[in-house]
This record gives sequence, C-alpha cells and structure tokens, in this order.
Amino acid sequence: MILFLGTSLTAGYGVDPSLAFPALIQRMLDSAGYRYRVVNAGVSGETSAGALRRTEWLFGQEPPTIMILETGGNDGLRGQNPDSLEANVLAILQRAAGLTPPPRLVLAGMEAPPNLGDSYTDRFRAVFPSAAARTGAILIPFLLAGVAGVDTLNQPDGIHPTAAGHAMVARTVWRALEPLLLARP
Repeated sequence: MILFLGTSLTAGYGVDPSLAFPALIQRMLDSAGYRYRVVNAGVSGETSAGALRRTEWLFGQEPPTIMILETGGNDGLRGQNPDSLEANVLAILQRAAGLTPPPRLVLAGMEAPPNLGDSYTDRFRAVFPSAAARTGAILIPFLLAGVAGVDTLNQPDGIHPTAAGHAMVARTVWRALEPLLLARP
C-alpha cells in the first residue's frame, strides 16, 4: 500500500477525486504492472500538527509500504513557525520509520507565500531538505514545480491545481516514486 498523507492538494480539492494526483498515480501503477493500492489520506485545511495527530490512527491500519508526505502549505498560509513545522514533519517521518517493516519515505517540499518576507520564506524552504536529510526520505523539492503560479494549471483561488495541474504533479511525484517500487510480480 502506498499512503499519501497530505492536505487539500493531496485530497484533490476542487477537482473530481479521480483526477487528483494520488488517483493518477494509481492509474500509472496499474498500467505499469505494479501491484500497489494507493490510499489518499489528504485532508483539506490540515496543518502539519493535524497530520501528526492522525498518524497514530493511520499507522494503526494496514502499514504502508511507501509513504508520501505532503504537508506544510497550510502552516505557511497561516504564518506558523517553521521550527514547529520541521518538528512535526520530523515526528511524522520518524513515526513512519518506526513501523515494522518501515515504509520507504518520500517528502514533498512546499513553498511559503512570499508576503511573509524573505527570512520566513528561507526558513520555511529549508525545513524540507533538512527533514529529508535527517530521516533518509526521498525529497521532492517542490510538489507544485511547474504548476504554481501558472493560471491555466490552477483553479481561480491560485492555490489548488486544476485537473491539468494534478497531471503535472503526478508526473513530478512519479519521478520520485518509481525508483522505490518493488519489482513487478
């Protein structure tokens, strides 16, 4: 099982759930002959603290083989302390690494809104490579690379991808995910 733990970006806010990037990853897996089931545990509006609180329940279900963590966007929108974000991300990844057997980990980086200033933006951006290095997680530097700021790939709110944006996000995630997949049966 591949667990996508995330926010509205993972949940697919504003698009049909079948067009959200985790569902597209499921189709990519199926067509490539990999036998994994994707679980989309995206929750709109959730912060990294909320994701951390959910891990006890999520990890008590079927243990994931791979976990992709996408969090922090709502922390940034709320101007929350990047040190708290990093502590939460580290705790989530460390809890996952403590499972038996431990899943392979992928961390999707996010960016803070620029209106919070250069210092905040730099501290926020540094959270993801630091957490990945400390836990051995594979880092996707920015989940929305090529999508953020492109009007045609985002809904009118300028935050959430359209179906076409989700297709680009799926390709970004696939590049990090595919090397972690076990051989096809």
